[in-house]
Order: sequence, then structure tokens, then C-alpha cells
Amino acid sequence: MKKYVLTICTLLCAAAMLPSHVIAQDKSSDADAVAAITKIENDLVRADLAGDSAVYAKLLADDWTAGSSFGTWDTKQSMLADMKDTKNNKTNSESISDLKVRVHGDVAIATYTTTYDSMIKGKHQSRTVISTDTFQRQNGTWKVLAGHSSQMAK
Repeated sequence: MKKYVLTICTLLCAAAMLPSHVIAQDKSSDADAVAAITKIENDLVRADLAGDSAVYAKLLADDWTAGSSFGTWDTKQSMLADMKDTKNNKTNSESISDLKVRVHGDVAIATYTTTYDSMIKGKHQSRTVISTDTFQRQNGTWKVLAGHSSQMAK
């Protein structure tokens, strides 16, 4: 009988400890995801400054779309084409701030503020926008699925 009670107590203790282990693992996983997405957002800024379309080709999902602060939709293909047209598209300066990343399993949302000075489609643009990017972990790596930016009120 004592052996039976000891076995039951051991199982109950193990069951009680399991959720805290799972929660700790989730927090660690979330922290890793936040770090990875923060790095991606900063890599995209560096890619803009360098005119490096290869970074975008690697990080954007094939069906990526984004609503711009100019009221247009961009696709991965249109973004890559614009980046290769360096005569009409060039980033002179860009910075991000107020970056916040929320993780929900294999999906994450990044919100931030961007200030830039660029030539976009042949027109000089200098503004501050608020942006949201949606990410999904695909085959162990994070991809940007969609984005949206709105110009901040002056």
C-alpha cells in the first residue's frame, strides 16, 4: 500500500512540475523569436541603406504584400524590381524605433516607427511612418508575410 501511495505522490508531483517546465520553455522560445525578428527588422534597414535586394529575397515570403504609406500595394516581385532600379530608388537614411514584437506560436507581429529619407520611384520622400509586419515561422526560419505602414501625423 505504501508503494502505491508513493507512486501516486510521485506522479502528482511530476504532473505539477510539467506545466512550469512547459511555460519556461515557451518563454525561452518567445525570447528567441523576439531576438530573431528584431534582427530581421534591423537587417531590412541595413538592406535598404545598402540597396541589397538579396536580403529581401531571402526574408520575404513568396506571397508577401505590403500596404505603403502612399496608399499602394507592394509585392515581393515589385519590391525586388524597385530595389534593382537604383536610378529611381535609393535610401539615403533610415532608422527604426519603438520596435515591439509579440509572439503567438509560429506567428509574430512587429510594430515600430521608421524615419527615412529616400528616392522612391523617382521622387524624393522624407517621412516618419508607423509600421506593422506579420511573420510566420516556416521550416524553422521566420519569414515576413505582410506589412503595412501609415504616415504619422505632423
